Order: sequence, then structure tokens, then C-alpha cells
Amino acid sequence: MKSKLQNIVKSVWFIAGVSFVLGILLILAIRFASYQLEEAVHYHANFAVYINNQREQFVGPRYYEESAASSCDLSGHDTDLAGRVHMHGNVNDVVHAEDHLVTWGHFFQSIGWAFDEDYAKTASQVLLADNQNKVTFMLNGQPVEDINNLIIESEDRLLINYGNSSHDQLDAYYKSVASTAGKYNTTPDPASCGASKSSPTFSDRLKNLF
Repeated sequence: MKSKLQNIVKSVWFIAGVSFVLGILLILAIRFASYQLEEAVHYHANFAVYINNQREQFVGPRYYEESAASSCDLSGHDTDLAGRVHMHGNVNDVVHAEDHLVTWGHFFQSIGWAFDEDYAKTASQVLLADNQNKVTFMLNGQPVEDINNLIIESEDRLLINYGNSSHDQLDAYYKSVASTAGKYNTTPDPASCGASKSSPTFSDRLKNLF
């Protein structure tokens, strides 16, 4: 009787163990079969920077990221700041945002510039705000106090001005900000992380099981 009871207990534990293992294998199989790469993030915004009444042209390779796809991770995200938000193609008024929650501060950091209400840092100098010269931000037609923590939104238009500019000049400068982001949103970009994405490979599926 005791031996029979032991056999039953062993059988119950054996069945439970097998069921547990099969359940885990089933879950992993479902995860393996259903895994998809995250949808690519890639949208655009426009901007212009004026320093002492001169529009900055952002000339030189330091400002342009031409090989973003080379640093993409498995999810289609770029692994460095310059890849997450950048300009490329020598187009100096279009920002390419290729990750969630990238800010205007991130963008200017990626090209070696920085702004706040007290100063404008260019590639070659730091210009301080004073009684005569101010740092002014205008986003989508409205003045804002700071842009560093503002998330870049699709088709944003941003003006940054440093100097002693009148309201009429600021209005004219804002009107000069391009509005081409919508066109870029519908144009394939071969240099982006999103452009390099395809269906997940066998290796992708294995690495994302757990």
C-alpha cells in the first residue's frame, strides 16, 4: 500500500514537472513565433538659428550624420545620441528624430551647440545674454522660455535668435524657417535605422525569447 502511494505521488510530481516544462516550452514557442521588431521611429522637424542677424548655415561634416544605420540595434534604435537625432545630406534646416523622447537639447548637443536664456554656445564661441543681446526661442509661432527639455514633435518649426533683434525682425526670421518636414516624413530615408529594418531574423527571435 505504501509503495503504491509512493508511486502515485511520484507519478503526480512527474506529470506536474513535465506539464511545467511543456508550459514553459509552449510560452517560449509563442514568443519565438510572434516576436516582431519594434516599429521604427523616424520623423522630421524644421529649425533656423540666427546669430547677430546672420543665419547659421551649419557648414561642415561635423553637423551631419551619414551612417546612422551602421549603429542600429536589434530593435531598430540607434545606439548613440547623434544617431537618435541629427541632420544629414547637407540639409541644414531639417532635423531627423529617430527615437522616442528626443529633445531639442539632445539635438543641439549632438552637433556641439547649446542654448538657454543666458547664453548661446556655437561651435567656436559662447555668447552671453545681456541688456543688449538676448537669446530668444520661438516654437510653432509662439515664444517659449527654454527648448532644452522640449521633445521634438513631428513638423515642429523652431527659431533660435541671439542678438538685439526687433519684434519685426524676429517675425521675419520665424517666417524664414522652412516647413519641409512633412515632405521628409513621406520620403524614404536610406540612412536611417528604420530604413534598415526588415522582418526579424532567427537570431533576433532567439535573443529576445527571455
